[in-house]
Amino acid sequence: MKRVTKAVLPVAGFGTRVLPATKAVPKEMLTIVDRPALQYVVDEAIEAGIEHFVFVTARGKGSIEDYFDSAYELEDSLQRKGKTAIYDDLKAKQPLEGTMSFIRQQQAKGLGHAVWCARDVIGDEPFAVLLPDVLIQSKKSCLAQMIEAYNEIGGNIIAVDSVPEDRVSDYGVIKPKAGEDFRSKKIIAMEGMVEKPAVSEAPSNLKITGRYILQPELMGLLKDQAAGAGGEIQLTDAMARLMETQDFHAFAYEGQDYDCGSKLGYFEAVMAYARTHGDIGEGARALIRQSAKLG
Repeated sequence: MKRVTKAVLPVAGFGTRVLPATKAVPKEMLTIVDRPALQYVVDEAIEAGIEHFVFVTARGKGSIEDYFDSAYELEDSLQRKGKTAIYDDLKAKQPLEGTMSFIRQQQAKGLGHAVWCARDVIGDEPFAVLLPDVLIQSKKSCLAQMIEAYNEIGGNIIAVDSVPEDRVSDYGVIKPKAGEDFRSKKIIAMEGMVEKPAVSEAPSNLKITGRYILQPELMGLLKDQAAGAGGEIQLTDAMARLMETQDFHAFAYEGQDYDCGSKLGYFEAVMAYARTHGDIGEGARALIRQSAKLG
């Protein structure tokens, strides 16, 4: 069983749910406290042992590539002014040379198409997919937890989180295999996925959360995957086809997710990360308490 050392990060989307900010700033570069949202996702993957990142970008996303590059003038200025702590922190967040690939998705054909654009870099290796809209705050990174599970069972793994049963129609949820006790297990054998089911028909209350470990055979299926919902090539459609021949498991991770692709989700993420920030956490918590009193 090959190790998971590569990750695909689809960052080509327009970010329409957080307009007008995304007219000027890619949604992945919107700041959560003191760094872009995308940095948290990359940090999560680095903690999990990912060695190569494949960013699937689009026109207008050049700031992502610039962000992960060296900034000579800034770094030189910090060193000359003796701001070594800031300089060291900046360099620590910069991935090593040769560990990042940037690939253009030239047409907005959907998430499945974006992942397929990374096929030549992925080759015949298993890979992770991390949706940068979703930040997951946890003691051990979500992807690190998933890779531990992968090393135990192999196959394909989808991160899931439980939601109130009366809200399942807001999400895509997994369909466990018959007889699986999905309410008490962390690793759940699954046989399908259902997008926004009616409450009375939902096969589970485990929502799909934007983290995947997938086998390379998926790329071959994406190559000829027909357009699905919204007229786009859907990743879940190809995964459903792969499920006919390969094992899929849902993994109930420990942590809290935030949907930064929505305005309220973004605001919630800012508060959550501010509360636990090493420099400003205490002050942030005080401000939040004060705001709550003001109503």
